[in-house]
Amino acid sequence: MSVENKVEDFSTPIGVHVRNLSVVYETNQGQIPAVNHVDLDIAAGEITGIIGESGSGKSTLAMALMNSVSKPGRITNGSVIVDGIGDMLKISNERQRRVRGKQIGFVFQAAQNSLNPLSRIGHQVLDLGRSHQVGDLRSLLRHARDLLIRLGMDADRVLMSYQHELSGGMRQRVGIMFALVLDARVVILDESTTALDMLSQASVLEIVRELHQERGLTIVLITHDMGVVADLADRIVVMYGGELAEEGPTEDLLRQPQHPYTRGLIRAIPRISGNPDEAIALNGSPPDLQTFAQSGCLFYDRCPDRIAECQAGRPIYKEISDGKKVACYKVDRRD
Repeated sequence: MSVENKVEDFSTPIGVHVRNLSVVYETNQGQIPAVNHVDLDIAAGEITGIIGESGSGKSTLAMALMNSVSKPGRITNGSVIVDGIGDMLKISNERQRRVRGKQIGFVFQAAQNSLNPLSRIGHQVLDLGRSHQVGDLRSLLRHARDLLIRLGMDADRVLMSYQHELSGGMRQRVGIMFALVLDARVVILDESTTALDMLSQASVLEIVRELHQERGLTIVLITHDMGVVADLADRIVVMYGGELAEEGPTEDLLRQPQHPYTRGLIRAIPRISGNPDEAIALNGSPPDLQTFAQSGCLFYDRCPDRIAECQAGRPIYKEISDGKKVACYKVDRRD
């Protein structure tokens, strides 16, 4: 039986397996490698946090997981294997459309990007159901209503509202509802709490945690906030310049970060107690075209621990202990 004709079983958690994935953006100055030969396993039933500064490639990676990179971006290489579905880069366009929303839910950084400004939220729920051949649309609306209530909203008012009648934070919560309403098994949240104040953010993240536990969801949490992934994620993946710098179980990575970039991100977190001025911002700027052109480590110019070997070539991303990976010449020397 071909992958196209498989009957999927989504009663159990499913994982995502990325191999040699590359995405470039075409610019007037040349190609920018937004994602560069990435290998990554997103474990079934776990919350994986992908963190990095703006421009690190994390949002592009998230879109590539669904084969939804838009121009001027272009996937040039690799595979994205979703358990029970197959390679998202090779299955038919129609099957990709059915998978998105039904098996893979996505919450955009700006929720208005996924909402129709000319249609009430409730009508959009019905349209989503029809596009995925949902038989009981009334039940779907009840499910949407229950999710909105759990997200701390006046569900009846929201379902009767247009996008412009909702605040940015409310639209963000509505985006989360749309990602969950068809009972997706994999949910990708791209900076999904950015528009919320701290209390609302904490509330929404707690609901995400509860739904993850109840449904056995596989969640990919894209963020620049180390505090968010520290609180929610089972595993952290650190991206820099479109490449993976480090990954490992959350507690291990935060307690013993190996890559200088990871240590810099952790040092930059303001503390609730003590002197907030003790937070130390990272020196320098994220990579530009000139940085990508150099042969050595992309973090070389900003790294406080650089050695001569770092200019010779890109460090190899490899496992250094059980479940922990890093790309750093200095770590290699310690080994």
